[in-house]
Amino acid sequence: MTAAVLAGQVSTPAIKSVPTPFGLRIIVGLLGVLLAVLVSGFNENVTKIALSDIRGAMGIGHDEGSWLIALYAAPSVCAMAFAPWFSVTFSLRCFTLCVITGFMLLGLLSPHAPNLGSLMVLRALQGLAGGALPPMLMTVALRFLPPNIKVYGLASYALTATFGPGLGTPLAAFWVEYVGWQWAFWQVIPLSLVAMVAVAWGLPQDPVRLERFKQFDWRGLLLGFPAIAMLVIGLVQGERLAWFESPLIALLLIGGGLLLILFMVNEWSHPLPFFKLQMLKIRNLSFALFSLAGVLVVLLAVVVIPSGYLAQVQGYRPLQTAPLMLIVAMPQLLALPLVAALCNLRWIDCRWVLACGFAMLATSCWLGSHMTSAWIRDDFYTVQLLQIFGQPMAVLPLLMLSTGSIAPPEGPFASAWFNSVKGFAAVLAGGVLDALTTARLHFHSTMLVDRLGNMPFVDGAGLARRLQQQAMVLTYADLYLYMAVLAAALILIIPFVPTRIYPPRAT
Repeated sequence: MTAAVLAGQVSTPAIKSVPTPFGLRIIVGLLGVLLAVLVSGFNENVTKIALSDIRGAMGIGHDEGSWLIALYAAPSVCAMAFAPWFSVTFSLRCFTLCVITGFMLLGLLSPHAPNLGSLMVLRALQGLAGGALPPMLMTVALRFLPPNIKVYGLASYALTATFGPGLGTPLAAFWVEYVGWQWAFWQVIPLSLVAMVAVAWGLPQDPVRLERFKQFDWRGLLLGFPAIAMLVIGLVQGERLAWFESPLIALLLIGGGLLLILFMVNEWSHPLPFFKLQMLKIRNLSFALFSLAGVLVVLLAVVVIPSGYLAQVQGYRPLQTAPLMLIVAMPQLLALPLVAALCNLRWIDCRWVLACGFAMLATSCWLGSHMTSAWIRDDFYTVQLLQIFGQPMAVLPLLMLSTGSIAPPEGPFASAWFNSVKGFAAVLAGGVLDALTTARLHFHSTMLVDRLGNMPFVDGAGLARRLQQQAMVLTYADLYLYMAVLAAALILIIPFVPTRIYPPRAT
């Protein structure tokens, strides 16, 4: 839909595209793009979790290693905003194949980087390529799938938010423990090759429309790209550098915010912008974007909290935490199609499916808030089981609400909004969780020391260690409680903001 719609909005003579019949080739092409997007997510999560092993093998310090994460995330989020325009100009099939090829080759070269600077450049370019892939998946699903199964295409996109992140820990554990740290980078290669073959065979070739550069929003690119990059880097590095106490973070966040305002002013008046601000008047889209940001905070928290607790309090390695992540990730392959089938029924209101998803996430986090220092991996299984259906029920209806109330000519702009907010919200969620963790850890540490400060102890070192562990337990319990409140708060606005959307097959 994106390529077909935007093609008709240029001033040059329109090229009528022949409708592509739905069949096996389209299915294979969609699966190829889905695989590429999942591989991109695996790559980001694997290198985050395996960073300590990568730093040790390549002789990189902790501070320098943190920049590898920031310099991957920033261009990745930028690419989500601007990639749809280029996919229309260079054709969906060619652009996707080039992006997958570049993503794979950059992963191949990364372990051979001669120095830290070269590695940072490679990671930034790979982030740019990886971030360009998710919008392609939504484009394929909306453009080529017939109405009666379009919701299943949206479910494939939702899979990248529920299934992909949960596999980061198991994959990191496997590659680092059994194969070698280099495979934290190289693991993208085999699946990328499969994805390229599927995309090359399955997706039809659109005409290349280089004449669109006559209407290219150069000012928007020059303002928006650095604005997003500065904000993302500021959020990723903010907690480590003490936020606004650091001149660098203050410059990044304030400067990025000012550039973002100028970017939005430019987009408001440009004839063919990257973002159509007027679309925010659509209640369902605005609600979906706002709720998506909240959901991503919760989804990140339910991965970070148990893995962080088990690692720091109980001393688990990623391999020992892996079953806890897999118990949520693997059932998504069945849960998402079931939720899609439910939402595809005309008499089912997806808003109430969404409310049930939020309620399950809230309940899961509320149960987790009762953790104690005696909890081990098995105690988290009940918390995780509620997320098997809670996660897809909280994500898929948002996709339906954001796309179902949009007229076809505005579909590309809705895709740009959704993907950009998704990418930026994931980074924002990480910054929020880092800040909350530090604040609550300081609070509980101070409270525990104050209560026990006047009591005589023999084993001072052992006491300090136990106090630190207890403060961490209380901190993670607080984070779970905050996530429960956030998920419950999202339920309260459902009856007042979004309007009912019927599944595509009902229109």
